[in-house]
Amino acid sequence: MYAYISRRLLMMIPLLIGITLISFTVIHLAPGEPTDLQTQMNPQAGSDLQAKLLKQYGLDKPLHEQYLLWLGRLVQLDFGNSFAQDNRPVFEKITERLPVTILLNLLSLLVILAVALPLGVISAIRRNSFFDRASTVLVFVGFAMPSFWLALLMMDWFGVRLGLLPVSGLKSLGYEYLTFSGQLFDRISHLILPVFIAAIGGLAGFSRYMRSNMLDVVRQDYIMTARAKGLPERTVIYKHALRNALLPVITILGLSLPGLIGGSVIFETIFAIPGMGKLFYDGVMMRDYPLIMGVLVIGAVLTLAGNLLADVSYALADPRIRQSS
Repeated sequence: MYAYISRRLLMMIPLLIGITLISFTVIHLAPGEPTDLQTQMNPQAGSDLQAKLLKQYGLDKPLHEQYLLWLGRLVQLDFGNSFAQDNRPVFEKITERLPVTILLNLLSLLVILAVALPLGVISAIRRNSFFDRASTVLVFVGFAMPSFWLALLMMDWFGVRLGLLPVSGLKSLGYEYLTFSGQLFDRISHLILPVFIAAIGGLAGFSRYMRSNMLDVVRQDYIMTARAKGLPERTVIYKHALRNALLPVITILGLSLPGLIGGSVIFETIFAIPGMGKLFYDGVMMRDYPLIMGVLVIGAVLTLAGNLLADVSYALADPRIRQSS
């Protein structure tokens, strides 16, 4: 197992370099320059100022030289300074926002697993029942709804009309003056809508994967043998069938992490949450190349780590994989 993990970690290095190379090339091919916001809106700014800014940011060099210089700083965990007016280190700006994004994604992932897995198992056990058909319709309706439209709808209904939940930020005004229980309730109330919007899309996919896998597993010979031995149905389903049905879901879980991180851009922008997604959106709008690359690198590392975790979980769940590795 340790040799398998070591090989996977070594394979992540060239893969990460390839991701950064493609990302660096694509963002520089996009129209517009970081200096446009500082020169085009200023009537007194001429071509000399724009050339000076390009030299200051190192954008006057060929693209391959810019990438090698950036890669050299990355090896030292230096993402450079932001092109924004504050000129703060990119690593410092990311570390301020990253915990918020990780918290939101972990909560949404827990909600997906807590709801989708039981929903898929029950739907498979009660195949073609009213519960199976009703849950199928509901999850696909939720999957078909655009997340930004659903977020705006929830904000209007629960925030504006009913006044039950806050619609922006992570805490209310006067948060510092609340008691501990009041602060905890305030945090939870601010997280309900963003976590729900982040999780609603994944519920449909995971519940359908779980239902399909359970239907395949319960038809296997070893399940029929377990039932023939007189084992209780609960033991057959939750001890023998469920564990084998989880194997493909673990793989899908690892592959879904990039979607969860990418989806943060949408709901963090809509709900004005100071997370990495909103930071990335602001960086793209400002053509802040160091900030964009910093966020992409962090996202790539988290994605690769998620895939590695999925493979390790797969090996832990299936003894055959442990023996072969």
